[in-house]
Amino acid sequence: MNSSKMRLSLISIILAAGSLVGCGSIEQAAQDDCTSIGWEIGSKGYQDCYKARLYERKLDYSLPPGDKPSPSLL
Repeated sequence: MNSSKMRLSLISIILAAGSLVGCGSIEQAAQDDCTSIGWEIGSKGYQDCYKARLYERKLDYSLPPGDKPSPSLL
């Protein structure tokens, strides 16, 4: 492989890895929400906050009732 192809491959791998690092889970986002407003992990208030935020985030990312995912056009 010549150096330009190698360089292009390396850049592609770095960009792909970087995009995956930015992905978080809805569980982590719910935890971040609750800790950012001052709840301490393990407290009763934190558990209530976490459950509520997790439920809200799952609703946000779920499909509407009766909606079916459509196949990609790619």
